[in-house]
Amino acid sequence: MTAQATGRDVWTAVATGIGSWPGTDPREAASIVVGELPALPHLVELPARGLGADMLGRVSALLVDLHLDASTTGYRLVSHRGTVAARAEDLLARDLDALEEAWERAGPESDRPVKVQAAGPLTLAAHLELATGRRVLTDRGAVRDVSESLAEGIARHAAEITRRLGVRVVVQLDEPALPDVLAGRLTGRTALETVPALPGPEALDILDTTIRGTGASVAVHCCADDLPTDLLRRSAADAVAFDVSRIRRADLDGLGELIDSGTVPILGLVRASASAGWREQAAPAVDLIDRLGFPRGLLRSVGVAPACGLASVSDEAARTALRLTREIAAVFADEPEHL
Repeated sequence: MTAQATGRDVWTAVATGIGSWPGTDPREAASIVVGELPALPHLVELPARGLGADMLGRVSALLVDLHLDASTTGYRLVSHRGTVAARAEDLLARDLDALEEAWERAGPESDRPVKVQAAGPLTLAAHLELATGRRVLTDRGAVRDVSESLAEGIARHAAEITRRLGVRVVVQLDEPALPDVLAGRLTGRTALETVPALPGPEALDILDTTIRGTGASVAVHCCADDLPTDLLRRSAADAVAFDVSRIRRADLDGLGELIDSGTVPILGLVRASASAGWREQAAPAVDLIDRLGFPRGLLRSVGVAPACGLASVSDEAARTALRLTREIAAVFADEPEHL
């Protein structure tokens, strides 16, 4: 796999991480990830650093002409750049410096692509607040502004990494709130606020606005229940990452159609809290392919990842999770029929 791989190919037969990592040291984290994930390393997120480093706060370093600041209940859109954005930008700059140093040490294999992550537009709309304290999702114009601003910010972010490292950048949009947005399960921040479900066609348009605006190959990551396979199949995403353990019988038909469409599944398999080896952690993927009725050879065309982010586990457990992820991807790429 090289930086010249295009479209969906970049997500196929690779091991990658979800994004978050334990601790607060970006240099150590970057060194581990670049070393353990030779096909598709990622720019690490370190939410333990606090405000501006978590999934939502980090976006304040990316948004163009929109600003976030902290509120008593989370993050809020504000009219000017504040301390949260300044902190997030500083942390992101440190992360990029650490990645560049790790990349230079990696040597000849440094032509591989790099993945960056950001909260997706619908998850942002679900959890960011307007100046009034209401969710952004209640204001369709604000939702549109967020999706467009995010796309432009990610494109600039990717261009900076390409400038520094000379490699292609691909993007992962984290959309854990997507099922709740579609089902209308979000509650108001006050007793007077209602948050109706966002219709599927509108949600798809918002998501695709961001995907297409990045100018990159994009994977959408959703590790929640009720994976919206139909919407994701129709989206502009090249790949969809999900936690295999959350797939239920009712999801199988939609997931089969998504895979049939050519969208690359990135199978969230490895649980850092488990003591099982690669074979046991790979077993749910084999079972899923069997249940879907596909030949096991399909496993040559999937991506492999931890089940979710690794911020809450020990450094040793996180590193082991990446090693197991890489081992599973290697077996899938070789002789999956023998599993």
